[in-house]
This record gives sequence, structure tokens and C-alpha cells, in this order.
Amino acid sequence: MLRLVDLSLDIYDKAPTFWPDPKTAVMPHLKIENLNYNITQLVMSTHLGTHLDAPYHFFDDGLTVENLDVRRGFGPALVLDFTHKARKDEITVEDLEAYGDKIGKGSRLIFHTGWDKVFPNPDYFGEQPVLGIETCKWMAQKGVICVALDTPTTYPSEYLATHHALLNKQAEILIIEGLRGLERLQSKEVILIALPLRIAGRDGAPCRAMAIDGDIEPLKPLFEQLAFSLAD
Repeated sequence: MLRLVDLSLDIYDKAPTFWPDPKTAVMPHLKIENLNYNITQLVMSTHLGTHLDAPYHFFDDGLTVENLDVRRGFGPALVLDFTHKARKDEITVEDLEAYGDKIGKGSRLIFHTGWDKVFPNPDYFGEQPVLGIETCKWMAQKGVICVALDTPTTYPSEYLATHHALLNKQAEILIIEGLRGLERLQSKEVILIALPLRIAGRDGAPCRAMAIDGDIEPLKPLFEQLAFSLAD
């Protein structure tokens, strides 16, 4: 049986984020007692909670959200178990080489560290297991197209080097951050679904990230034939 598993963090008033980022406000704007309907005002970062990074996040000439090929975040993905990694441990090239030829051109990788359990403790934003700089370069050389993490960023103290390695024009790896509940996935390969809000001209966007878990083999041919048309 196939299962659709929600992997997204909630968005709520005063939800924590990185210290220099916009603070989160989810505020009732109108209520049924006013005009017979409820409507809410949101103030938030484009990188709050479960979100993706577009190349423009780190490169002024990089792709913005509305120009992304969303197929990078929609398709078969390997679930890599790194729950044995401690705080600030590095996920290394050797760690990924252990997966052999399963990682190559067109791969989507989901990194399960279990770090989402620390949220919303402030440690969540700085003490996590990290993707090493050389690891990010290695994934780019391999032709990986998507990196999805249950941590809020790739490497807090080396965020510039790691994001540059993943988002540069030669790589343009889609980065999805802030996943939750990966321990619920029963398969080592799932269909990842992480589609951003279409925020024109910007650097990132919240996602409702999900996974189709179970026997996905019959579904794989669909993604080999799937074309994508950007809206004008």
C-alpha cells in the first residue's frame, strides 16, 4: 500500500527562525463577525520552516523561485539514514560513497538525521549535524539535483561555502530544508513532493513537503516521461 506522508513543519505565530531573519507573525485580519469570513495576515521569511532555496538566495544572477524546474523536488528520492550522527558531526564524502552507484546524475537525496526533534529549541538553528563543504562539492560533481534535509540549513558556520557549492550555475541543486518526521518513512526510496509558492523574483519559498512511501517502482516510469512547462 502507498502512503502519503506529510514532512512539513507548521507555520504559526512567533514560530522561531534564524536570528537575523524576519520574525514570524500570523495575525487574524478579519473575522466572520466582521465581514462574514475569516482571513489572516502573514509576515514571515521566505526561509521559514519547511522551505526551499533558489540559486538567487546566494547569487544575484541566479534563478529565482518562479523560474525553477520544480521536477527537481518532485520524483524518486533516496532516504539516507544519518541518525547516528551527533551534534555538529559532519556528513562526509566517505559517508555518501558508502551508497555506491545509487547516487549519481539526477539523484534526489533526503538526509535523515532526526534533528527535527530539537525544534523549536534554539539549538535547532546551530548545533545540527552538517553537510561538509567537500560533501556538497562531491554531490554537485555527481550530478545530484536535489538535497532535502531535516535540519534548518546545510552548515551554520559554513553556510556560504556549502550553498555556493550547491547553488552555483553549474550545479543548481535544489535545497529543501526543515523537513520533519522522516522516521515515519518505511522505505529507503520514496517519491518526494516539495513544491514552492510561486514568489516572483525571490530567493526561496515555503513548501508543503510530502513523500509517497511504499512500493514506488510502478510509479518511476512516470517521472522519466514527465515534462514541465513554466507559466509565461
